[in-house]
Amino acid sequence: MKQVLLATALIALPVAAFTVFQTYSSQPPAAIAAVAPWGDLSAMKKIVADVEAVAATGDMVAAAGRITDFETAWDDAAPTLRPMDTNGWGRIDQAADAALQALRTAPPAPAEVTTTLASLAAALEAPGAMPGQAPAAGVTRVGGIAVTDAAGRALPCEVMLKDLATALAAKTLDAADFTAATDLQNKALERCNADDDARADEFSAGALALLAVK
Repeated sequence: MKQVLLATALIALPVAAFTVFQTYSSQPPAAIAAVAPWGDLSAMKKIVADVEAVAATGDMVAAAGRITDFETAWDDAAPTLRPMDTNGWGRIDQAADAALQALRTAPPAPAEVTTTLASLAAALEAPGAMPGQAPAAGVTRVGGIAVTDAAGRALPCEVMLKDLATALAAKTLDAADFTAATDLQNKALERCNADDDARADEFSAGALALLAVK
C-alpha cells in the first residue's frame, strides 16, 4: 500500500519510521496477543472506524479522504512493523489495499466499500494467520529478484523502488541500458501510485535484473 502522490524523489530517501507502541492497559490478554508484537494499533483502528462511519452516510469522497490518513500512517510504520511480523503485516496491507481500491474506484460500490473496510478492521484486530487461511505460496521471483514474501504476497512496491533507485545511482550505464532501466522504473512508479504492488514489483525486478548483469 502506498501514498497517493508518491514522488520519484521520495523513492530515493529512507522511509521515515513511525512507531505505534504503547501499553494496553484496559484490554484483556486475548486482545493484546492479537496484535503482539506490535503494541497499540488503536490509532489506526480509530481511523478505519471513522472511515466506516463516514462511508455509511454515503459520503464516499469524505471516506476516501479519511482513509488516506490510514494509508499515510500505515506506510510510515511499515519499516518498523513489517520485520516484526511479516505475515501479519502482509494480511493487513492486503486488506488495506482492497479498501483503498474500493474507495478510489469511480464510482465506489457501497457494498464493496463496506466489505473491504470490515475486512481491514478485522485484520487490525487479529493480524496473525487466520483459521482456514491458504498455505504459504512461497517466494516468487522475476529475473531472480524476489517480488513476494514467503506467503506469496507482493512486497511493498515503495521498498523495491527505493532499492532500484539506489542500484541505479550506483551504476554507470550506456544510454540504451539507462533508458531501458528508467523506463521500467517509471512504469513501476506508475503502478505503485495505483496501489498495484504486484505489477510495480515486476517492473522494478525487471530493472534490477537488468542492472545485475551490467
